[in-house]
Amino acid sequence: MILTSGKKTLNLNQPQIMGILNVTPDSFSDGGQYAQIDNAFKHAREMVEQGATIIDIGGESTRPGAEDVLLNEELNRVVPIIERIKNELDCWISIDTSKEIVMTEGVKAGADIINDVRALREEGALNAAVEANVPVCLMHMQGQPRSMQSAPDYHDVVAEVRHFLIERTEQCIKAGIKAENIIIDLGFGFGKSLQHNFDLLNATQQFISLGFPVLTGVSRKSMFGQLLNRDINDRLAGSLAGAMIAMQQGSKIIRVHDVAETVDVMKVLQQINTFKS
Repeated sequence: MILTSGKKTLNLNQPQIMGILNVTPDSFSDGGQYAQIDNAFKHAREMVEQGATIIDIGGESTRPGAEDVLLNEELNRVVPIIERIKNELDCWISIDTSKEIVMTEGVKAGADIINDVRALREEGALNAAVEANVPVCLMHMQGQPRSMQSAPDYHDVVAEVRHFLIERTEQCIKAGIKAENIIIDLGFGFGKSLQHNFDLLNATQQFISLGFPVLTGVSRKSMFGQLLNRDINDRLAGSLAGAMIAMQQGSKIIRVHDVAETVDVMKVLQQINTFKS
């Protein structure tokens, strides 16, 4: 599997690590730490040095209960850091947004991927992604960030999430997005209970079979807090276990806060896989 964005290509035959860069004051794990551009760039540089090949930049928190952010505020948060990373670091850049104009301006500034938790369902988003002609990541979410964790409910979470992603990928291809540039994300923690999250993690291979690269984002999620009774700062072990399981099942992009540690896990898994080949 190879992603193409402009003249750049990213080989997904081996898992790639996506480092999280939240330039927000209220994200659930690192809100406020990287709202200032110099701090944000320093952290991005550290993650690239540690082995991240993609930096995912978000200017609006999607944690449970998060408030909406005005368009101009989100643009002011993300465009300058995208431009600086584009000019100074050798990595792919992902813009994490659901807004049409932020997608367009983010790609103009240098973003290589559009990562949308709402799977391009907001007004104008699908057309913006088609025009941008870059890879897109489509995520499943039940409800909206303000209320998604109040009472998530499914008859069969794996079947329903799978159906949603099939439907969205078909709509995107019909609209003009290249099938080979579509990534899917099961949406851990986005309208899912503890059991829903682990059911999906256990069923990752059922999504691999759809033919699209799977992005897994379980880093520091509440699924580990609930299971292990750990607060956000003590969820590293759970996050690494989740990343390992996702990679073993075939996930191609692992979205994380803790890049160095996840790269170590990936290298151990790759070494084991060399014995099998």
